[in-house]
Amino acid sequence: MSIKTEITEGIKITVATQYRPDLSQVSETSYFYNYKIEIHNSNPATVQLLHRDWFIYDSLNNDQHVSGEGVIGEQPILKHGEKYDFVSGCELKSEIGFMKGYYTFKNLESGMIFQVFIPTFNLIYPHRMN
Repeated sequence: MSIKTEITEGIKITVATQYRPDLSQVSETSYFYNYKIEIHNSNPATVQLLHRDWFIYDSLNNDQHVSGEGVIGEQPILKHGEKYDFVSGCELKSEIGFMKGYYTFKNLESGMIFQVFIPTFNLIYPHRMN
C-alpha cells in the first residue's frame, strides 16, 4: 500500500492505494486498483466539495480525463476540523500508470471557489517491481 498527502488552501488530501488481484485479470491485461481518499478541512470556514477532475495515465493506452460533480455521487460539506473519506477504483490496461487531479471547493462563508490538488499516486502492478 502506498500513501501520499498534499495540502492546498487548508485542505489536506491523503490517498492510499492498493492493488486488487481479486478484481484483476492479468492474462487479459486488466489491472485493478482501489484508492482511499481522506479529505480534512483545517480552514476556519465551512467548505463544500463541488467537482472533481482526474487525469489517469496508463503507460500503454491513451490518457484519460474524468470530470464530474462531487465524488461517488456526493458533494460533502466539511466544517472546520471535519474529515470525509471514500473508496473508489481504477482499471488500467498496462502494468504501470498513475493518477492525479484536483477538487473544486466552495467556501460557504465567502462564496469563494478554489481548487485543491490531489497528490500524484502511482498504480504499479506489484510483480512488475520484482
